[in-house]
Amino acid sequence: MAISEQQPSSRVADATTDEWEQRVGEQVRALRLDRGHDQATLGGLADVSVTSIKNLENGRGSSLRTIVRVLRALDATDWLDTLAPTPTVSPIDLLRGAEAVPRRRVSRSRSDD
Repeated sequence: MAISEQQPSSRVADATTDEWEQRVGEQVRALRLDRGHDQATLGGLADVSVTSIKNLENGRGSSLRTIVRVLRALDATDWLDTLAPTPTVSPIDLLRGAEAVPRRRVSRSRSDD
């Protein structure tokens, strides 16, 4: 069975790339319809071809540039924040704030030879 023919995974973590592309495409289509746009109108607003919109919505692969342009045209750039959230805690600050634990000496018994 080819990857694109697999049944949808029950767990999101187990989803294939094709399944993710399909999910994103379905969500973009729903958002486009909710905004009242047809594919040609959205293509014009996003400055991408209608073919690119069709490919995105049908889960046939799209470039990141196309996805960003489409999300901007749909006023849905908050999706992008969920892909790369701004960290609220810096790992470096955590390390700097950690108390230094002194190293312990290991004592060994000396053997008499």
